[in-house]
Amino acid sequence: MVLIKKFKGWEIPEREVTPEDLFFNRRRFMKSLIGAGLAATTLPLVGCESKKEENPIAGTVKLDVKTNPNFQEVGRTITDESFASRYNNFYEFGGTKSIWRNAQALPTENWKVEVSGLVKNPKIYDLDDLQKKFPIEERIYRFRCVEAWSMVVPWVGFAMKNLIADVEPTAKAKFVRFTSFYDEKITPGPVGFGDYPWPYHESLRLDEMANDLAFFATGIYGHSLPKQNGAPIRMVIPWKYGFKGAKSIVKIEFLDKQPPTFWNTLVASEYDFEANVNPNKPHPRWSQAEERIVGKGPALAWEKRPTLLYNGYEDYVGKLYV
Repeated sequence: MVLIKKFKGWEIPEREVTPEDLFFNRRRFMKSLIGAGLAATTLPLVGCESKKEENPIAGTVKLDVKTNPNFQEVGRTITDESFASRYNNFYEFGGTKSIWRNAQALPTENWKVEVSGLVKNPKIYDLDDLQKKFPIEERIYRFRCVEAWSMVVPWVGFAMKNLIADVEPTAKAKFVRFTSFYDEKITPGPVGFGDYPWPYHESLRLDEMANDLAFFATGIYGHSLPKQNGAPIRMVIPWKYGFKGAKSIVKIEFLDKQPPTFWNTLVASEYDFEANVNPNKPHPRWSQAEERIVGKGPALAWEKRPTLLYNGYEDYVGKLYV
């Protein structure tokens, strides 16, 4: 069957998705930024590592999944996985981007996700539930970091609204909190950065979670999630900055009041609760009007593009913020 689709201005071709290896350490990167936040231009890319290194996606499983045609074209090249699997932001395992080896300590066997709070049907899902109960598909999304760089990533997983339907929130539920795995013996956190409010926790309004775009990723690039990418399940909220996407989720709670979130608790002036991508709302230390598409070479060599409101997904989410 041939699908013919008229693409909208915010959509991107699959061939242009950004390589996933190109994540930058948030705190170190931010502290090194000057003015627009893009002075750190000499950072080496991890794609040049020795070929003798271990395989960063070892242990993942190939998935038989189809791409949702509604989320297939984004107007940019898909990010090369060689970057995405080696350059990762996962503070539980260290303060640099090269934490993929450390992240292999994450124990994903017998994983459970507890769903509780203001719901009619509290649940404890295991991985089999998550992989078989909900329809799994691939979606290609833009990914925009608050640090003003961007990527395009092919995620595999299921729509958050499917889980909402399964647990049936009560009328009192207005917010949802997502909590990541934490064990101080396994996830020591970054060294030399002070105290952090572990475990990592993020939150959405319930109507945001119910939006068609909101996604739980259980895979990436056609295979199950590597541990450094947030295995076995993580949030993907493409119209918001990347820090809103909690990794390695163990608990989901439906609440009546807005809960505190990790980065907003630490630096509220730089990480607001909403965290929608907005070119007209500058970061306190740099503009968000432009973004750099992660690629090979130093950051100043990366292609610049204007930042799109809601990361280009205004047709889907603009009505949430009127």
